[in-house]
Amino acid sequence: MSTSPFSSRRPSERRGSERRGSELHGLERRDSGPSRRGSIDPLKLIRMDKTIHIGGHNDFNVVFIGAGNIMFGSPEGPWNHSFRFEHKLGPRLKVTALIDPAIERATSVLQKKCDSFVRSAYEDTRVYKSLDEFVKNMTPNQRPRAIVIGSPPMFRGTSQSGRDTERQIMKHFPGVPLFIEKPIATGPESEMQESFEIAKQLKESGTIHSVGYMLRYLKAVQQMKQIIIDNNLTVMATIARYACAYEAIAKPDWWTKSKSAGPIIEQGTHFCDLSRYFGGEVDISTVNAHSLEWDEAAGNLSKMVVDESQIEPHDRIPRVTSATWKYESGAVGSFTHLVALQGQNYACELEVWADGYQLKLVNPYVSPVLYIRQPGDDDEHVMRFPDDDPFFSEVSILIDQIEDIEDDPDAPQILSSFEDACKTYELTWAIRRASELSRLKKKEGASTPQA
Repeated sequence: MSTSPFSSRRPSERRGSERRGSELHGLERRDSGPSRRGSIDPLKLIRMDKTIHIGGHNDFNVVFIGAGNIMFGSPEGPWNHSFRFEHKLGPRLKVTALIDPAIERATSVLQKKCDSFVRSAYEDTRVYKSLDEFVKNMTPNQRPRAIVIGSPPMFRGTSQSGRDTERQIMKHFPGVPLFIEKPIATGPESEMQESFEIAKQLKESGTIHSVGYMLRYLKAVQQMKQIIIDNNLTVMATIARYACAYEAIAKPDWWTKSKSAGPIIEQGTHFCDLSRYFGGEVDISTVNAHSLEWDEAAGNLSKMVVDESQIEPHDRIPRVTSATWKYESGAVGSFTHLVALQGQNYACELEVWADGYQLKLVNPYVSPVLYIRQPGDDDEHVMRFPDDDPFFSEVSILIDQIEDIEDDPDAPQILSSFEDACKTYELTWAIRRASELSRLKKKEGASTPQA
């Protein structure tokens, strides 16, 4: 699970007194216009408390792989897939198995569910150490209609034994729909082709699946897409910034590149994905990047809560990574990730530029605000999206696809496939590789005697 900028405290509106123009609180209904493939009418993203449980009397069996925070929630943020499945399926939900090698932890979270009002979904749940153990002991009435993969990314996304969760599921449960957390893997870059092979297998098998890039499902993001589609715009540039509050990150693994794959791959993946979502395919050969490292003067951090001396120097993460690239369309993209803020709140923004238009998404994780400048108006219009829940939207749309209840060709579709997620993974690795190469060149240049 990625460390994320969610906080229980409401962030300050930094730009509140600086902005001119009208304040918009709703979504304007527009004609459907050009094809919306790869996007969703924001009006069709229904709040969790307004959803209607899917009808029918048959149980909906789900298997959860992973008993950690992403599956059952934590004080750090609103992630909690079990909560969204409960609200979408209501009393139909039956979690037939919870798979996690940490049996004690799995048993503990399961007991909390059984002590709550959702007991009916969990009272017959069995805990297993592995998928193989579940397969060997599974009864016909435990067979899942969907499997949620929330195990750490180092255990999935490859063809390596013990780290090939998707392949094992396709082997034992061919055709069963999957929900897969992101990033799809955090292994060595040399294994990336294995991830693309898994994507190919999923695509060719026709397996319904969704990868959890939940920011694509934000109403603000879909409003941006609607503006681009309705005005037949071509994106010229994307500019993304992501600054984390490092003081609250107490997991040593996060600070260790060999374990987390580094902050661009493990954390910045969301904004690299959003950049691709608007800019299109990236010409990987054009990626350039620079980094501020731990051993440079500007990289000294004063409020770290982990003992970095216990991490090998070559394995310590950069403090800043800044990258640029070209999209295949000719547009330009950039992303800057910073390990710089203290306190709890993160600072995240994405700008999308097109002829006559500036679309600026601010604070997407907590309270999304969209600033819009368009032709004929030098002022920015502001749209706010309170109480949006992209986690629920991605789960809700997946289940609707599984149930095949929609006859409307414009009904919301899954926005992130495994193949698409592989391309985001490829971009994040390209950024890390480019930043390390530029650092190596600088060191080699410094050690070369001057003529």
